[in-house]
Parts: sequence; C-alpha cells; structure tokens
Amino acid sequence: MEKTPNKLLWHGVLLAILLGVGYSVLLASQSIQYTWRWERVVPYLVNTEPRPVMSPFDGVASISTDGLSVSIESDNSAEPAQVFNEFSQLVVGDGDMIFEGDVVATTNDWRLGPIMNGLVMTLKISIVSLIFAVIIGLFVGLARVSSNPALKYLSLIYVEIVRGTPLLVQIFIFYFFIGTVLGLDRFTAGAAALSIFAAAYVAEIIRSGIQSIPAGQMEAARSLGMNYAQAMIYIVLPQAFKRTLPPMAGQFINLIKDSSLVSVISITDLTKAGREVVSGTFAPFEVWFTVALLYLVLTGSLSWMVKLLEKRLANSD
Repeated sequence: MEKTPNKLLWHGVLLAILLGVGYSVLLASQSIQYTWRWERVVPYLVNTEPRPVMSPFDGVASISTDGLSVSIESDNSAEPAQVFNEFSQLVVGDGDMIFEGDVVATTNDWRLGPIMNGLVMTLKISIVSLIFAVIIGLFVGLARVSSNPALKYLSLIYVEIVRGTPLLVQIFIFYFFIGTVLGLDRFTAGAAALSIFAAAYVAEIIRSGIQSIPAGQMEAARSLGMNYAQAMIYIVLPQAFKRTLPPMAGQFINLIKDSSLVSVISITDLTKAGREVVSGTFAPFEVWFTVALLYLVLTGSLSWMVKLLEKRLANSD
C-alpha cells in the first residue's frame, strides 16, 4: 500500500521556500540600498487628488448667497455666463477677476490612475484579439485537415510564416505597412497583429484536437446521413474542444502577456503605462512589481475560469 505523504510537513516546506524567496528579495534590496516606497504607486492606481474646475473664458466671478454655485460672467456681453454648481471647494472669491484657464473650484472624486487605465487597455485589446484569434484559428484549423489541396497548403503556409516570424516584427508590419495602406488606427493594427499571430497557434491546437478523434467517429456520423459539415460541427468538434481546452488556455494566457508588445506602436497598455510611471516616480521596483501582479491577476483569472469550464465539461460526460 502506498504511503500517504505527510501534508503538514510538505506545507511547512512550501512555507519555508516562500519565506526564503521573500528574504532573498529583502537582502537584494538592502545590498543595493534601495528604499521601498509603495505609497508612490497608489496615486497611479487610483487618483484621489482634487480635480480642478477651470474657467472657459475671461470674466468676473459671482458667488450665490448660499455659496452652492459660482458663475463666471464674461467680459464679452455676447458670451453667456458659465455656472458651476458641482464642486467641493471654491478657490475664488465673489467679484474676483478670472482669466481663461484659471482654477475656479476643485471637486473631490476618485478616478483610475495611469496604471489602471493601462490595465483596461490591455484587457480590451486582449479580449478583442482572443475572439478573432479563435474565429480565424477555427477556420484555419479546419483547412489544415481539409482534403482540398489549396486550402490545406495555404493554411500550412500561413501557419509556418506566422509561427516562424517574431510577433514584434508582425506588429511593425501591420502598423507601418498594412495599417498605412488600409488607414488602420493603432488599436486596430495592434489587435489585428495579435489575432493573426495567436490564430496560427490556435489553428494547430484545433488541428491536433480534430486528428486525435478516432476516424470512426466521422465515418459513423456519415453513415447516419450527416454530411461532412454536420459531422464536424455536431460530432467531432465538441469532442476535440474538450481535449484542446488546456493547451488553448495556455495560448490565451500567452496572448495576454504578448499584448505588452503593442506598446511599441504607442498604445498605452499596462506595460507602456508602467514605463511612463517609472520615468515620473523613479520607483522602478514598486511599479514593475505592481505591473507584474496585475498581469498575474489577469492570467490567473483566465486560468481559473478555464479550470471551472473543464470541471463542468467533465461532469457533463
């Protein structure tokens, strides 16, 4: 009978390893005499600084008797007065001369900082790229197992070219060449490059999943009167989907990480936002650790959802 491992012992080993890694990081920071200041990063995640309310033109400030609103009466009689009634603190007094761009009041609210805005951009471009990568990869994968020589070899050429060239080069080609010809903006060019790149890998995953299904499944479906498309959609692909889910999840995680390369065409994603914040705060370790953690949250969430889907599909068998 196989002996059950001592779980308490191995949990202790795991804890010791993690503590050792943390202590190594601490020693490394001390050796370079680095002072950790995590508070520098917080405003770049969630900005709670008062937002200024500026005057749109030159004029004179007039405050209401209850102090809840302020109006700017323009020197130009043809210009209607501008009234502000949503603010937290007034900066001007009644009768003050105001010039265009002067701060009239401030309002207290919170808004996403540059790093979180970069995270939103990364999420957007990753979702768009993932959807189109699956659609393109499905058609290319079906073409790879097609009996039509033209479809088969065209899809093979596409897969080999895309997988054999760096993603960074493909992004440059899409933005500076194809994007210029078709008038694509940065986001569209970046999403297209990511979709085309990931689709080549998705196609090979789908091809391997289809070929892993016994040929008898297709033959049995055809003997029941189904045509090739019906047999593929209702019999082969559902079985192949279950088998390709783990490698597909790995490819989607790689897609999220690869999206950091779109920063080279001035898309302010999470990586580019991190570089900009580092240049302004001079806190490289805090910022890059935060960026890495946010990427980990994205990929970890995707991995968790795929595991749930795997369990659900396994229970449905």
